Amino acid sequence: MTSVDLETPRSVLAIGAHPDDVEFGCGATLAKWANDGSDVHLLVLTDGAKGTWDPSADLAELVTTRVEEQEAAAKLLGARATSNLGVVDGELTEAEGARAAICAAVRQVRPSVVIGHDPWKRYRLHPDHRHGGFLTVDALVAARDPHFYPDQGFEPFRADALLLFEADEPDHVERVDTTLDRKVEALLAHRSQWRSTLGIDPRDPDPGIEAFVGRVRSEAIAAGAFAGVPLGEAFKLLTDL
Repeated sequence: MTSVDLETPRSVLAIGAHPDDVEFGCGATLAKWANDGSDVHLLVLTDGAKGTWDPSADLAELVTTRVEEQEAAAKLLGARATSNLGVVDGELTEAEGARAAICAAVRQVRPSVVIGHDPWKRYRLHPDHRHGGFLTVDALVAARDPHFYPDQGFEPFRADALLLFEADEPDHVERVDTTLDRKVEALLAHRSQWRSTLGIDPRDPDPGIEAFVGRVRSEAIAAGAFAGVPLGEAFKLLTDL
């Protein structure tokens, strides 16, 4: 049985391994909730330094660019704030320090809903997505327990729900009929990723923007079909937190 549309959360924390992961996974849902008054926060775990195919690229400059792009995308989604742990792209592990930092973010933001990568997705190749998902789950367990990181200065906190995007077994859909365009705009704000991730080549007379928009819409149609709605974003929903 697939559920549809959570009650608009008071606050939400969306956690992605890289700049643009949150936009791909739940951008339209975040925009919808922000429209309805939700306090939306984004947390990016890595610096995005591997986000280029150019072997001669200035990676320090790329990191700066990706931070700026993430901030622009967050504004387009209506997010209140975005932060970055700054772990080197491709080198994220389930280290204690990363878990503690995410735990602190959860306790500080106190989100009704947390959104992150599904770490149990089969055949997942990118380790940052896998580790990012497990870090999020582990941090939620830590955040609720006063004996984890008692010196952080924040009270323990238990979220109401966890939504996992890129879900291996989706069972929840958020309708995004009115905000899919905002997701597209936020993704296009990541211009440094046009060639490597979005399949858009600005050097071509027809760079492929319309084709990219078509792919995003097709994915939303497929996700909506899980619950019989026109356009959706699909998740695994966990409420026993």
